[in-house]
Amino acid sequence: MAPILEIKNLTHTYSAGTPFEHKALDSVSFSVERGEFIGIIGHTGSGKSTLMQHMNGLLKPTSGNVILDGVDIWQDKKTTRQARFRVGLVFQYPEYQLFEETVYKDIAFGPKNMGLKPDEVDRRVREAASFVNLTEAQLKVSPFDLSGGQKRRVAIAGVIAMEPEILILDEPTAGLDPVSREEILENIQSYRRAKNATIMMVSHSMNDVARLTERLLVMNGSRLAMDGTPDEVFTRAQELLDMGLDIPEVTRVFLRLRELGLPVDPVYSIDQAVAVLKKLKEGTAHA
Repeated sequence: MAPILEIKNLTHTYSAGTPFEHKALDSVSFSVERGEFIGIIGHTGSGKSTLMQHMNGLLKPTSGNVILDGVDIWQDKKTTRQARFRVGLVFQYPEYQLFEETVYKDIAFGPKNMGLKPDEVDRRVREAASFVNLTEAQLKVSPFDLSGGQKRRVAIAGVIAMEPEILILDEPTAGLDPVSREEILENIQSYRRAKNATIMMVSHSMNDVARLTERLLVMNGSRLAMDGTPDEVFTRAQELLDMGLDIPEVTRVFLRLRELGLPVDPVYSIDQAVAVLKKLKEGTAHA
């Protein structure tokens, strides 16, 4: 099966030809399969946000291509517009973009812009609200009367209501308390399971990407530095630290245990840690 999204030699230069010229992306290439859950990590200024905005046509490449289902999204204006509905983008702190008088109207904004009939808009609003655990009563109130976590869920529902095949989220749990964080992450998983959607999540939480994602893209200095499973990426813990990135807490603990002379390999999840410690206790762990 062909990939749903292909990024080919993508380069983006801001303020080209001026003293402020800056290359934010430099020949980035990768492909994305339908239904994948991909984490995107990298320090501030590594190109993550610029990359995200190319994937749904908010930014046009300086050179290179963004291919959605085999078609370059910049082929013509109609294709670019369609890409913005098919690839949903949730910015960091999306609740700051809420503006309608009711939660219902805010969630309905995207589907209405798609030119859908009222019945279909209504279906999508209610389904999106259910994905993020918003009640019928909450649909009728002002979004500004809700808690921070609830506002975040309204904003995510507004993108989900367009039923994007690819959902891209920039730090979706930033600034939330632990309970709200887990709710948001479960909402995202629910949408993925129901629609077989592709999820791409930018996060600074190495613990979240380690336990949720199937694949990690590591951006560094405007280039794609690593592309692999969490196991493959976090095995290169020292390289990540050298880039100024964090690593999962459990990985840090096991690196320290190794420094102290215990024969343990680095791990990146609690389940792996338990398995290794059990083997160590039984005297069968390897160096």
